[in-house]
Amino acid sequence: MRANDPLLQPYTIKHLTLRNRIMSTAHEPNYHEDGMPKDRYRLYHVEKAKGGIALTMTAGSAVVSRDSPPAFGNLLAYKDEIVPWLAKLADECHTHGAAVMIQLTHLGRRTNWNKADWLPVLSASPVREPAHRAFPKEMEDWDIERIVADYASAAERMKAAGLDGFEFECYGHLMDAFWSPATNQRDDLYNGSIDNRLRFTMRVLEAVRKAVGPDFLVGCRLVADEDWDKGLSKAEGLEICHRLKASGLVDFLNIIRGHIEHDAPLAKVIPVAGMQAAPHLDFAGEVRAATKFPVFHAARINDVATARHAIAEGKLDMVGMTRAHIADPHIARKIAEGREADIRPCVGATYCLDRIYEGHEALCIHNPATGREAQMPHVVAKAQGPRRRIAVIGAGPAGLEAARVTAARGHEVTLFEASGNPGGQIRLAAQAKRRRELIAIADWRAEQCERLGVAMKFNQLVEASDIRDLGADVVIVATGGLPQNVTIEEGADLAVSSWDILSGDVKPADDVLLYDDNGAHPGMAAAELIAEAGASLEILSPERFFAPEMGGLNLVPYMKTFTERQVRITTMTRLRALKRQGNKIQAVLWSPYSETDSATRLVDQVVVENATAPLADLYFDLKEESSNRGEVDYEAFVAGRPQTKRTNPSGRFQLFRIGDAVASRNIHAAIYDALRLCVVL
Repeated sequence: MRANDPLLQPYTIKHLTLRNRIMSTAHEPNYHEDGMPKDRYRLYHVEKAKGGIALTMTAGSAVVSRDSPPAFGNLLAYKDEIVPWLAKLADECHTHGAAVMIQLTHLGRRTNWNKADWLPVLSASPVREPAHRAFPKEMEDWDIERIVADYASAAERMKAAGLDGFEFECYGHLMDAFWSPATNQRDDLYNGSIDNRLRFTMRVLEAVRKAVGPDFLVGCRLVADEDWDKGLSKAEGLEICHRLKASGLVDFLNIIRGHIEHDAPLAKVIPVAGMQAAPHLDFAGEVRAATKFPVFHAARINDVATARHAIAEGKLDMVGMTRAHIADPHIARKIAEGREADIRPCVGATYCLDRIYEGHEALCIHNPATGREAQMPHVVAKAQGPRRRIAVIGAGPAGLEAARVTAARGHEVTLFEASGNPGGQIRLAAQAKRRRELIAIADWRAEQCERLGVAMKFNQLVEASDIRDLGADVVIVATGGLPQNVTIEEGADLAVSSWDILSGDVKPADDVLLYDDNGAHPGMAAAELIAEAGASLEILSPERFFAPEMGGLNLVPYMKTFTERQVRITTMTRLRALKRQGNKIQAVLWSPYSETDSATRLVDQVVVENATAPLADLYFDLKEESSNRGEVDYEAFVAGRPQTKRTNPSGRFQLFRIGDAVASRNIHAAIYDALRLCVVL
């Protein structure tokens, strides 16, 4: 059966034969050091090569010119010193059977002027880009000559590094700024007909071909329909695809649909949880059918069945599973081994991309080994020492991961959970219709625990005596937290929590004030539920920036609901006090700027999101009986070494607490706590 799997069939493009049809499209994980793809960057791609991927595309995008400063950790393709770093990356990926390409670009207006060398941002025309707030200079003739030469020089460096090819980024960047009526307002030979709008692109391609020769693989990741009343139409996009093919200068097209002016349209190009899966797959198939030319594509193709369908039905030649490989870099190998059920699922949380766009490195919400390959393994190895008896209390994300990892190490593991199901706060988050995919974080771990022989005991509220009777060598407390409300000076008991709303224990009233003193998903999810219930809602936040713990892509669907439901948003204001006034609640608002009460609200219901307080009674009950008194050697913890503290020689077991049982953080932090503690037990 697997021998006939469409995904596992090789694909030949020019001289290059790819071992299967699975690729990771270009993206910038922000793992660079000084703009170079050094060890962290290299190991991230090598892991995918080990995992059986056919093609890993680096950079998103590497910049070809000095006046294209990095917007989100871009590699610096205009520097000669990138060559040996890319060569090392390519050589190691080739050793594991994967091809390596890179994406090159000039960001054009999609960057900031106040970075790097403080050079003017430029574009085809001086049309502001809302996402990065840049007012670009219109390119002059000497800019065009200079940047064409920069593209060619960067291409030469990629060939010198031994890469298998590269693609040019043509959506939202410089090249396609000439194509789109929305961004090209020139009155010269670079505007008007499609040939004129392609003039800059063709000049670049001709210069590049002269630099690298006719055999090196060159493609374009291009927008073939901006889905925008003032942008590039589908008909024009298809015509551009035909012109690129006819030029003989490119070898493949990587198809995009949509535009990226700001977060809302970007989320249609890169959908998040609750949005349609593979929304542009059929469109990419139309381009392939119309052009009869190699087509690559990626846009929330995060499951094997959809990827297989894309290849089997001839919609794509290579299918991009990019975020899916951030969750699990071993997808192709697991398919080939008949282990599809073991693939760690991408749940669409888009924690990875939101972190990138906020200036951080890419991290998967539930695979903390991604981007940490030098320290954390994707495959847990058996322990070399004696088999130990492990007790894990709490089956939220931290507890499930602790149980999974220690069982994979070969230990005897018992997992206790007070409720009837695994998941902890994930089950609460997944109550929101749009975010129900999050439950796969818990389900995958529960299935792995079952496969590994973990004794899972549900509906058991564990006490210290239960742990004593078990005779465990290691006790891991992962009991999570409970909602807290510690910011309101007076009348806090008149408020309900976001948990009350999300769980359904409390129904939204008619007129609601939600005070979000956390700025993350819990408050936003509760607000969305309240708004959709038809309540009149005001969201109050003490922050300068609304929902600061959430990236722009994830904020989009919330803001769509808030706008449609006319939710009022007030920032930079605190909730100081609540007072009963008849059958209403008076909320007293306070300004941190004037340091005085600034306003009042009279509402039916006040909801507070103030994160959680640790539920750690069991931990403290056991602390004095443990050999380490709960102490963690942070140097060892961070370095991935075993915990050896023995501050209580008479203690019978090691004791640790992880996740929200320590302090309120997020899913990734909880799982990372568990992995780096348990992978060395």
